[in-house]
Amino acid sequence: MLNTLAAALLAFSTAAAPATAWQGPHFTDPPTDKIVIDVVTVNGSGCPPGTAAVAVSTDNTKFTVTYSDYLAQVGVGAKPTDFRKNCQLSLVVHVPSGFTYAIAQTDYRGYANIKKGANFTEKANYYFQGMSQTIPMSHKFDGPKDDNWQTTDKVGVDQIVYAPCGEERNFNINTELRVDAGTSNTKETTSFATMDSTDTDYSTVYHFHWQTCPPKP
Repeated sequence: MLNTLAAALLAFSTAAAPATAWQGPHFTDPPTDKIVIDVVTVNGSGCPPGTAAVAVSTDNTKFTVTYSDYLAQVGVGAKPTDFRKNCQLSLVVHVPSGFTYAIAQTDYRGYANIKKGANFTEKANYYFQGMSQTIPMSHKFDGPKDDNWQTTDKVGVDQIVYAPCGEERNFNINTELRVDAGTSNTKETTSFATMDSTDTDYSTVYHFHWQTCPPKP
């Protein structure tokens, strides 16, 4: 009796819904096809031309931006404008047909030598061309500090913004490092923070979040 009822319900649902009915996007594993990222523009005091590189992981779960001249500083040897450095990247992410993506987590890494009384702040946000910017997330580090630093920004599920399906829109990234001298003696000391290092692990990693797109008509 139960088997007969189940078969009848299955037959009814199959007949009632078109074979091509789209049930909405859903989270999925990364596409197996290669992801290609083109750097459209690089602007900012923290990333002069030729000092920022982008690489996609082989498993299509993240991409990394590595900087070689991203340094903010105050004190001995620093120019008045060196206390703040920023970088604005505009990228085009080519994804396989049938997929769209969002950035759900970002890891920022660098090195800092901050004297007692001084501090530095890392701030970042991103947005797709023609869409609203995400709320900037910032992290403050107080001196004294002479070590690597790392922060992780995670976006809540209800705040994740996906690229529109079937469209290639520039993905824009804005980052900033700012060093505040505070009560430190800038005539005798230097405080600095970088988003680069001789160790290429010190970089920024953006983690993809994938969804499927509706089939084309």
